[in-house]
Amino acid sequence: MFELIREHQLNIMIFLCGGCGFLVFLLLNTRFISASRKRILIFMETAAFFLLWFDRLAYIYAGDISQKGYLMVRVSNFSVFFLTSGIVFGFNLYICDLLMHEGKFESLPRRLRFVGIMAALGMVMAVVAAFTDFYYFFDETNRYHRGPGFLFAYIIPVSCPLIQYTVIRQYKKAFSRLIYISLVLYIFVPISCGILQIFLYGISIVNMAMVAVSISLYIFTYLDINNTVRRAHEIEIRNMQGEQDRMQRLFDQTATAFVSAVEKRDELTKGSSIRVAEYAKEIARLAGKNDDECEEVYYAALLHDIGLIGMPDEVVRNEDDPEKADMTTLRKKPLIGEEILSSITEYPYLSQGARYSHERYDGTGYPEGLKGEEIPEIARIIAVADAFVSMTSRNRYRDAIPLFLVREAFVKGSGDEYDPAFADIMVRIIDSGTGAPGVDGDDAPETELTCKEYRENVMRGIMVESNVLKITFDCEALTGGSNGFSSPSVVLFDAYDGRVHDDEKSIDAYHYLEYGEIWFDKYSVTTEARSIEEKRIEDKTEKAAEGGDISRYSITAGRYEDHLKLVMKSNDYEKEVIVALPSVTKASFIGLTGENCRIFNVMTEPTGETVGPGDIPRIVQPVSYIDHMESDLKNVQIDKTRSAYTESVEVKGKFKLCFHTMSLPAAELVWDCPYVILFSSDDGRVGGDNYLEYQEIKLNGEDNGDQTHVKNRFLMKREPEFPGWEKWKEKNIDGLDCEVSVERKGDRVIIRTDNVGINIENTTSGIDEKTKVYVALTGDTIALTDIRIV
Repeated sequence: MFELIREHQLNIMIFLCGGCGFLVFLLLNTRFISASRKRILIFMETAAFFLLWFDRLAYIYAGDISQKGYLMVRVSNFSVFFLTSGIVFGFNLYICDLLMHEGKFESLPRRLRFVGIMAALGMVMAVVAAFTDFYYFFDETNRYHRGPGFLFAYIIPVSCPLIQYTVIRQYKKAFSRLIYISLVLYIFVPISCGILQIFLYGISIVNMAMVAVSISLYIFTYLDINNTVRRAHEIEIRNMQGEQDRMQRLFDQTATAFVSAVEKRDELTKGSSIRVAEYAKEIARLAGKNDDECEEVYYAALLHDIGLIGMPDEVVRNEDDPEKADMTTLRKKPLIGEEILSSITEYPYLSQGARYSHERYDGTGYPEGLKGEEIPEIARIIAVADAFVSMTSRNRYRDAIPLFLVREAFVKGSGDEYDPAFADIMVRIIDSGTGAPGVDGDDAPETELTCKEYRENVMRGIMVESNVLKITFDCEALTGGSNGFSSPSVVLFDAYDGRVHDDEKSIDAYHYLEYGEIWFDKYSVTTEARSIEEKRIEDKTEKAAEGGDISRYSITAGRYEDHLKLVMKSNDYEKEVIVALPSVTKASFIGLTGENCRIFNVMTEPTGETVGPGDIPRIVQPVSYIDHMESDLKNVQIDKTRSAYTESVEVKGKFKLCFHTMSLPAAELVWDCPYVILFSSDDGRVGGDNYLEYQEIKLNGEDNGDQTHVKNRFLMKREPEFPGWEKWKEKNIDGLDCEVSVERKGDRVIIRTDNVGINIENTTSGIDEKTKVYVALTGDTIALTDIRIV
């Protein structure tokens, strides 16, 4: 251990010096100790700093026969011996100050006065020894050697602390526990090291120990005062916290009861205020608000719709088309809410939330038509949370809107209806999966269904993907049917809500697309599927059990790209069905229905199998939208979100990616557009070894950049020529030429693009300059052609 100290003692010394210097800085800016005590501690830390600094210099210049070495060796060794006694003197002052101020002593013990005199004498002896070679001397090579009176140099550093300890021990009760421990350590650690020093030539263990305990003095002083302050405040804080908690519970219970009473006027709104409050609080948290601000947002959101209490019943429970609602009366709701809450003068933000939460960011809201940041921030947060809960909840006129349509509403409404900062946070909440789809709790597939008339009811769809599913159920024929026919059937379809729709309004709202209907015999009907082919499986039929009208059915279903395979089996018929869907993009659902039958005991379970290339015979050719001449990079068709990428391009200097983009026929959302990916990997491929993605930029103005490994500064602005989102989608469907400028400057990569009035500039900084960085194009439901590097 001592050899390790000997080897690294110069580094240890510089570290301890740094500690002393840092503590002097802290002491100069400390207010929690008395002025006299602070001055003494500053003196002790400064003395400790120079003691070890000069001791280090003595080692550095030992043997240096230059004129500078000659001077530095002598000054350094003198300073070490002088400051050793000086620190004892400072520690004596420290004990005296503690007894006078903390112990309230009127006079100091004589032993401390004696120690003060001895420490001063030690400093005088250090001066004498420097000229007499009594403690030490130097040879012709300028190296230090112990003198005849070397041991006398340790009398004061050893004896004086022992005398000081007798005082400390006698008046132990005058010190706190932490201060007493620090004093004992200060005395006995250097003494112990001093004894070792006699036998360990070449190691300044005493000086390092004295500096270490000097540092500990400040630490223990700080801890002691911190304990004193903490104890003094604990009782007061507990009392205040208890009272505050009681008041908070009372306020929370009162507000919740008030809201519940209002919501009883319309059962469909039950619980919506609490959901709005919770989402508003989460938006505020993600926006960087502190806990108190988040609580303010929560309660303002909870009570923002309180003006509903002043609305007539015929307005609240309007059963007619929402377009026929009495808007003049409804626009009074914020004013009524403000009037009710304005009496709570301690919390003015409550009335603000009620009055302004129906304002729109573009100034088209009510009651005042405020615009942008004229609207109080708390109301802008509530407006986003309220819109989310409204869209994801069922009301009298519609079911809950699917989350991706809600997401699109916030993307399109950012900067118009909603504050763009808070709309972006809401989009991130949706993307994170923490946004609930609705309040009805009916997302689980049904397990029983009765159909007297043909397709009278259809079960919620079961999605078919590459992981093979097996669906089993029992079916009982019903008596009294109009034509005596009884059979279950399967409806294949796609819809945003996973349900079959038959009225024009719902078909349009949920983008319902029916591929076809298949029975458990040789019959099927093809609607929007490109083709349906069936093959009866021979020698695998199971004869119907004798007696009874209940039959067992099963469907094994899997999908690969735009082809679907079903194996449908009943008691007396089994067949394989291949379905060619309109595109890879579209989802596929199985909805059970039938005619004059009862379907029950429906179970769906995975088989553990996965459909891969070649597992489903292709009955039609793939639909390609990239059958064009290619330029610098190969054309690429992206049927689903980031399902394919262009070849990557290493970012060197400055260049442009020019390309033609066209949304596929299945594209319906604003983010069905090109994306730019900035990344690094060992092989330069997206998803390659050691892949690290820095930024994803969507040309509709969204980003999903990494802020862990790098910093992304994303700026998006809609120019005056932006045609609106519907025109934006139309232009992408028709096809347009785009340019993306990419430039690398050291650790930064700047990406710029301006397409159809959406101007984007992103700066990614903090990339290691030695790291190769690449860009690639991808997107969602698009075809990229004529890709050039300019």
